[in-house]
Amino acid sequence: MACRISELVLDCADPERLAAFWSEVLGYVELGREDDGSIEIGPPDAGFGGPQPTLVLSPSSDPRAGKLPLHIDVNATDRDQDAELERLLALGARPADVGQTGNESWHCLTDPEGNEFCLLRTRLQPL
Repeated sequence: MACRISELVLDCADPERLAAFWSEVLGYVELGREDDGSIEIGPPDAGFGGPQPTLVLSPSSDPRAGKLPLHIDVNATDRDQDAELERLLALGARPADVGQTGNESWHCLTDPEGNEFCLLRTRLQPL
C-alpha cells in the first residue's frame, strides 16, 4: 500500500485572489471554504480524492513568497508552450529570474503573490 498526494496547501495573504488565479490556470473550481478563510479548489468533476490533488489557499499573516522548498510545475494540455505562456501572463503570472541561462525548456514564473512555478514544454493529454 502507498500514499498519494491529495492536497497541496499554499499559505497566502489573499486566498480569494490566488484561488481565482490558480482556478484559471488549472481549470479548477472552488470546492469549499473553511471558517479560517481557507479556500479549496480542485477539478470540477472529481473534487477531493480524485486523480489530481486539490489546492488549499490558506490565509497567513506571514506567507513566504519566492523560492519555496517545493514549487508547482504545470504543463499545457490544449495548446503549445508559447500560447500557454501568453495565457498565464495575461492571468497575472510574471516572469521570474532564478538564474536561467536562456536555454531551458521551461519558463520560470511567479503567481500574483510571488510564489514561483514553472511552465514545462511537454504538452500533456487532459485527464
